[in-house]
Amino acid sequence: MAEFPRKLVEIAQQLEGGRTPEKTTVRNLLDWFGAQRRGFYVVQIIRSALDKLSMRTDPDFESAYIDALISFVRANDGVATDRGIAPELQSTTLAPSGPPALVIRAGIADPTQRIGKLASANRPPLAVKPDAMLKEAVTQMLSHDYSQLPVMQNEREVKGVISWASIGSRSTLGRPCNVVRECMDPHYEISYDTSLFAAIDSIVSHEYVLIRAADRRICGIVTTADLSLQFLQLGEPFLLLGEIENHIRRLIDGKFTSKDLAEAKDPADAGRDVTRVSDLNFGAYVRLLEKPERWTKLGLSIDRSVFVQQLEKVRAIRNDVMHFDPDGPAPSDLETLRHFAHFMEELHTIGLT
Repeated sequence: MAEFPRKLVEIAQQLEGGRTPEKTTVRNLLDWFGAQRRGFYVVQIIRSALDKLSMRTDPDFESAYIDALISFVRANDGVATDRGIAPELQSTTLAPSGPPALVIRAGIADPTQRIGKLASANRPPLAVKPDAMLKEAVTQMLSHDYSQLPVMQNEREVKGVISWASIGSRSTLGRPCNVVRECMDPHYEISYDTSLFAAIDSIVSHEYVLIRAADRRICGIVTTADLSLQFLQLGEPFLLLGEIENHIRRLIDGKFTSKDLAEAKDPADAGRDVTRVSDLNFGAYVRLLEKPERWTKLGLSIDRSVFVQQLEKVRAIRNDVMHFDPDGPAPSDLETLRHFAHFMEELHTIGLT
């Protein structure tokens, strides 16, 4: 078992001995494998390790929020045995202290990106009571820079929402508004397992949605600001990769023969024609430039091995980024993309490309 993380081996031994291992978070599980996010290859490595140790996580580690607690159970415990049927998604009822998550039957990952994987969907929102004085709600909103607050009797019972818009509309109409219940509007909520993309319209239309967990608790609130931040996080690496690729294509355009370009394609992709720079991918860029005799055609006074090494890092990150994940790229990967994009821009600015 030396090939597996020590913590995972210990958990497997505990299960084998009939003991219940301590829960951990998805983030900790990733850390045991030296990872920061659930990239495609990381997920495959973890799944392979769990399979070989005859266990799985509950809920599935790929579908749960990254800081959610997960349990380790024997592979066949509570799992449907008919794998010919498409796996079902079902919500699980958890104790109030446990974070909500999805259970995936047969240990197969949920293919849909759910709103519940966002951090803001897993932070119980600040709320006010219906009979609280209006000045309390206003002070909370000002001090936290919030545009709205849910009005809640308890963690499951939502009475409405109070916002700057609801307060302003009453004031404009000259209606008295001394306590929260006099100023609140109907609230909007969606389920924790709602598709992230299906939730976008509701969030944009209402500027927020409350997130209700499987145990009926309000477990979070997602606003348009949260959504913007999420898509900025997801979009930046794609934009950086596009910028880098455009720089690389400009760097090599007109410098190589069609024979050079054809020889740079993946040997396993024999059926694909490569005659132009636009036919190349990141792997081909690396194969094209790693050979000294081709590198000299660029006329660059920078070190070939360092450049190709960095380009190979970008290629590996690109392959991981193409598999959408709300966790976003690892901070170190994002920094690598930013630095390389800046480096390519500098080469262009000083006239080397």
